[in-house]
Parts: sequence; C-alpha cells; structure tokens
Amino acid sequence: MKTLFAKSTDVVRKWNVIDADGMVVGRLASRVASILRGKNKPIFTPHADTGDYVIIVNAEKIRFTGNKLENKKYYRHSGFPGGIKEKTAQKVMNDSPEDIILMAVRGMLPKNKLGRLQFKKLKVYKGTDHPHIAQNPETLNLN
Repeated sequence: MKTLFAKSTDVVRKWNVIDADGMVVGRLASRVASILRGKNKPIFTPHADTGDYVIIVNAEKIRFTGNKLENKKYYRHSGFPGGIKEKTAQKVMNDSPEDIILMAVRGMLPKNKLGRLQFKKLKVYKGTDHPHIAQNPETLNLN
C-alpha cells in the first residue's frame, strides 16, 4: 500500500459560506482553520495546501462566552519602548468585528509560509452580502 501525498494539481478547491450569526468566536475559528488547512478532506497532506476557501458573513453577530467581551484584551506593539497598545474585545467589535475572527483564525494556523498562504483563502464580511457570488459558494452549517 502506498501513501498518497497530495500535489497542488490534485486539489479541487471549493468555496464555502459560513453564517457567523450567534456563533462563539473560538469554536468558529477552530472549525474554519481546519477547513482552510484541508484537514476535513481525505487527501490532507501537512506540507501541502489542500484546503478550501471560506467566506464568513455576519461577523458583527458573533459572540463571546462569559465576561470575555469586557475582560479580553487585544495587544499590539509599535516596536518602540513603551509602544504597547491594548483594546478590549468590545472596542474591537465596535470598530471592526471582522478583525476578531481574522485574529482568532490566524492564531490557529501554522506560523510559516504555508500558514500565510492558507490564511489568504479566508474572507470575512460584516453584513450578509459578499462579492464572491461568481464562485458559486456552498453554504456550510457548523451547528
């Protein structure tokens, strides 16, 4: 029996739409990260990009469990001494709810060239409309 290693020419990519209305951030992000990597396919190969495209709509309707909306903090640093900035999850939700999903999924992907390539297949939108109708995306129900 031979082991199958997928090549980029063997992969058939699909487009999936996920409605984030009422979904918990971490649970949504882990499912999306596995779809982007291709771990839901039988031809999954760790060193190849076998994943599908994912479109997430209704990003403003995601939810956190517990008190994370008030207590969770997102940090960034300018690189200069004393240049650390922090925002609560509530502030990020008000400014750009897409960023919460993007940061959560990015943290669950590999930290290398392959992970950056897989991350580019994620599209997140605030409302229900998206510009990828021409790709004929299928609706995925993660509940």
